[in-house]
Amino acid sequence: MKMDDIARLAEVSKSAVSLALNNKPGISSETREKIIRIAEENGYHFKPKPSLPEKPVKTLLFLVLTNSGIVLENYYQQPFFRELIHFIEEHCRLKGYSLRFSAVDMSDLENNLQAVAEENKDNGVILLGTNLSRLQIEFIARQLPQLVVLDTCYDTLPVSFVQINNEMGAYQAGTYLYERGHRSIGYVASDVRIHNFDARKRGFRLALKDYGLIVDDSHLFHVAPTILSSQPEMKKQLEAYISSGKPMPTAIFCECDYIAISAVKTLTELGFRIPEDISVIGFDNISEARIITPELTTIHVDKDKIARVAVDLLISQLEEENDMKVKISIDTKFIERLSCAAPAVAVETQL
Repeated sequence: MKMDDIARLAEVSKSAVSLALNNKPGISSETREKIIRIAEENGYHFKPKPSLPEKPVKTLLFLVLTNSGIVLENYYQQPFFRELIHFIEEHCRLKGYSLRFSAVDMSDLENNLQAVAEENKDNGVILLGTNLSRLQIEFIARQLPQLVVLDTCYDTLPVSFVQINNEMGAYQAGTYLYERGHRSIGYVASDVRIHNFDARKRGFRLALKDYGLIVDDSHLFHVAPTILSSQPEMKKQLEAYISSGKPMPTAIFCECDYIAISAVKTLTELGFRIPEDISVIGFDNISEARIITPELTTIHVDKDKIARVAVDLLISQLEEENDMKVKISIDTKFIERLSCAAPAVAVETQL
C-alpha cells in the first residue's frame, strides 16, 4: 500500500494524504479521519506526529458576476466552473486559506458590487472574468485592488490575469483535422461572444489558413453555449443546410464542449453517425466529455494549473505586498478520443 493507493481509495489528492498522515493543517477533520482510517485498514504503517497549533484561517474571495449568457446564476453547477472551483478550493486549503463565494448580478453592477467591496477592500479576490468586458474589470479593480482575474485577459489593464491559451488549443484542433484528411470542415460557434471564443476562432482559422483552407460561410453555425442537450435551433440550421443539397462537412469544430455535446446529440437525431459520417471536436475537456457516446475528442484545459497559479499569485500579492501585475497564459493539450476519424469518401445526405 502506497500513498497513491490511499489517495485513490479516499478520492483525494496525494498531497491531502500527506497532510493527514503528518498531522498538518490544510484539510478538514472529516477528510483527515477518512484518510487515516483507510491507511490503518490497509496496513499502511506511519507514525502519527503531534499536532501543531492551528494558525488563524485566512480568507480569499471567489467573485462571480452572473448573467443569462455564459455564467449563469447556478454557475457552480456548470461543468467547467464546477471543476475549476474544486481546484481553487483545494489549493486554498493547502495554502492555509479558506475560500468564500460571492455572486453579483451583472444587471446592476455598480450598486451590487458596493457591499462586496466594503467587506473585502483589503482582502484577496479571485474574479471569474469569463464574460466580463474590459470596462467592467477596470471598474471592479478600482474597488477591489487585490485582484486576480481568471479565464480572460486584457493586455492594457494593470491587473493580473490567468487565462487559457485559447488560440493554441483551437490551432491544435484545426491541425489535427487536416492531418486526419479532412478538407471540408465546419465550425459551430456560440451565439454569445466572449474573449475565449473569439480567440478560439482566430486560432482555428489560422490553422486552416496555414494549410490553404477556410471555413466556408455555409459551414458556419451558431448555437447557445450552455445547453448539453439537442438544440432545436441547431437542428433547424442543419436541416436548412441539408435541404440545400450540399454535402455535409466531414468534420466540425465546436467552440466548447457544451456545444460539441449538443452537436453530437443533434446530428445523431438527424441520422448522422459520429464519427463515421462527421467528426466532432470540442474544447475544455469537461468531465461530461467522457460520458457522452462516443467519447468526445477535445482540447484539455488544465483547470488544476489555472487554479494553482491564480491562488499562488494572489497570495504573493497579499503576503509579499507585491504590486507587480502579471498576465499568465496556460497552454492546452489535445485529447484524442472516439468522436473523430478519417473522413469517409463521401457523406450522404441523411434526410
